[in-house]
Amino acid sequence: MPTVEIDGHVYEYDENHHDKLLQFCLDKGVELPHFCYHPAMSIPANCRQCLVKVGTPERDRGTGELVTDEEGNPNIQFMPGMQTSCTIGLQDGMVVKTHRTSDAVREAQKDTLEFLLINHPLDCPICDQAGHCPLQIQAYKYGPEGSRFEFRKVHKPKRVKLGPRVTLDAERCINCTRCTRFTDEISESGQLTINQRGVKNYPITAPGEEFDDAYSMNTIDLCPVGALTATDFRFKARIWEMSSSPSIITTNATGANCEYWVRDNKVLRITPRQNMEVNEYWLPDEDRIVYDRFNDDRPEGPQVRRNGELTSASWTQAYAKAAALLGSADGDRIQFLGSAYATVEDNYLLTQLAEHLGADAPVYLPHIEPGAGDDWLITDDKTPNAQGCERLGIREADMELLRTRIQNGEIDVLYVLEDDPIASELCELSDLEEVDVILHYYNTTNETLPAANVALPAAMVVETVGTYVNQDGRAQRVRPAKAIQGVNRTLMMEMGTSREDEHGTPFDRWHNESHRINCKPSWEILPHIAGHVSLDLDYAKGPQAIMDEVQSTLDAFKGATYEAMGLKGVALEEASAGEPA
Repeated sequence: MPTVEIDGHVYEYDENHHDKLLQFCLDKGVELPHFCYHPAMSIPANCRQCLVKVGTPERDRGTGELVTDEEGNPNIQFMPGMQTSCTIGLQDGMVVKTHRTSDAVREAQKDTLEFLLINHPLDCPICDQAGHCPLQIQAYKYGPEGSRFEFRKVHKPKRVKLGPRVTLDAERCINCTRCTRFTDEISESGQLTINQRGVKNYPITAPGEEFDDAYSMNTIDLCPVGALTATDFRFKARIWEMSSSPSIITTNATGANCEYWVRDNKVLRITPRQNMEVNEYWLPDEDRIVYDRFNDDRPEGPQVRRNGELTSASWTQAYAKAAALLGSADGDRIQFLGSAYATVEDNYLLTQLAEHLGADAPVYLPHIEPGAGDDWLITDDKTPNAQGCERLGIREADMELLRTRIQNGEIDVLYVLEDDPIASELCELSDLEEVDVILHYYNTTNETLPAANVALPAAMVVETVGTYVNQDGRAQRVRPAKAIQGVNRTLMMEMGTSREDEHGTPFDRWHNESHRINCKPSWEILPHIAGHVSLDLDYAKGPQAIMDEVQSTLDAFKGATYEAMGLKGVALEEASAGEPA
C-alpha cells in the first residue's frame, strides 16, 4: 500500500485516493491552517495559508531506481518552492514538512497572515464572528506578534444589505472567494461576484440585483471572517454565551441536520450540521429563519373549556377532562388525527390509545405545497415525519371524506396530535361546534385552538426527545435544546450539562424563568390520558423504551434504536409499513 510521510510520521493511503494533501491531513487529524479551501467546492489556492514543503524520492534518470544515501535511505528531492497543500495530490513515498518541522513554512504562514491583516479592521470586540473566527484563531496560533504596517487602512463599504438575510462588512473580507464559489458552483444562482481589484476588492451583487438566493445564508457559514453576517442575528449574542444542540430541521421532509443555538432558553439561530447522507454541509434559508416560532406565541399551560370559555387548568385536570371526553363517546365516533409533525414515539402511542378505545386507526393531514420544492433540500412536503406515520400504519387522510364526516355529525370527539385542522382547511370552526376537540398544540396562533375543549401544550422539536423519518427513509433522533417547566428526568439526561439555563436562578441577569414554557412532550401526555381510560402505557424509560418496542415489533423500523441512530441517523429498510415483525 502506498505511503506518505508527514512530519516524520508515515501514513498509508488507498491508491485510489483522490483527495488532495490538505484534506488527507485534516482527515488524519493533522491540522493545517487554511481559509479558501472547502471540500465541496473548487480549489482556487488563493489564500496561500496551507503552504508546505513537499519532496519525493529521487530516482536515477537512466534506470529509474531509487537513489539512496549512505545509510540506504531514499534521497528526497524537495521542490524549490513551497506548495499549497490544497492542490497537491498524494504520491507514493512523498515527504511533507509542515509548520511543525519547517522554519520556512512557519515563517511563510506568519508572513501570509501579516499581509491578510494589513487592511483588516481588527474590530473583533464588535464582530459577530469573534470567538469562532478562523482568521482570529489562526492569527493567534500562526501569525506575527504585531504588525509592521502602521498607517491608515483602506476603507470599504460597511453594513451593506446584500439581500433580505445577509449583510456585508467589506473591510473584513480576505477574498477567500468561498461565497462567490458557493453561488457559482453549489446554489448556481451566480448572484455574488468580486468587485474592484487588489486591496479594494470585495464580494457584491450586480448593480440593481439583490442576494435573495434560497441558500444565501450558507455564505455566512462559509465566510472565515465576519464579512458576511446574518441580518437578523447581528449583535444578538456571542458564541460563548450560547449552547448548541445537535438535532434536525422539521420544516420539510429532508430532515436536514442542524444545530440549535440557545441563550437564556431562547433559540437565537439555526445553523447546518454536516451529514453527507442528508444535507452534506448546507441548509436552506427557509430552515434557518423559523427560530422565532420556538420562542413566540407559546402557550402558558393546559386549558379546559368551562362555561363555554377556555380557562387555565392543572395538568391533572386536563388529563381527566380529555379522558372523560374520550370515555363518553363510542369508539366509532372518535377520530384520532396523528401528525407528520410529531415524533414516531408520539404517533405510536396514539395508535395504541385509538386501538384500545375501538376507534379507527389514526390518519394524518397532508401539508403539501406543490412547486415549493427544488429537487435538493427544499421539498413540497412541509412535514418532517410523513414517512414515519406511513410506516406506523397511519395513512394520509382523505380530506373530503373526513370533512364530510365532521359536517354530517358522524364524529363526537376529535383528538388532534400536534396539528391544526382549521389552518389545514380540513373544516371550518363552525363545523366543530358540536364536536369535542382535544388539541395538542405548539403556538397560540393555532387556528383550531378556539374550538378546543381541552388544550394540551406540546413540546416542540427543540424541547423533546424522539425520532423522525425523512423522505428517504432515514430515521433520525432529536434532542432537547432548551428547557421546559417541570422538565422530566429523560429530558434532563439528554440536555447538555454545560448550559447556563440548567443552573440559573432568578437572581442571574441572563436567566429568565418566563422563557421556560409550561408544556410537555406528547409521549408524556398520552400515557397520563391513557391511564384514565384503563390503558397502561407506562414506559419507565421514556421515548427510548417506546422506540425499542416500535423497532422490535414493526419491520418498517427494524434497527432504529437510539444507539444506532446516534448523531447521523440510520437508513431503514424498505418494508410494508405498519405490519408487525
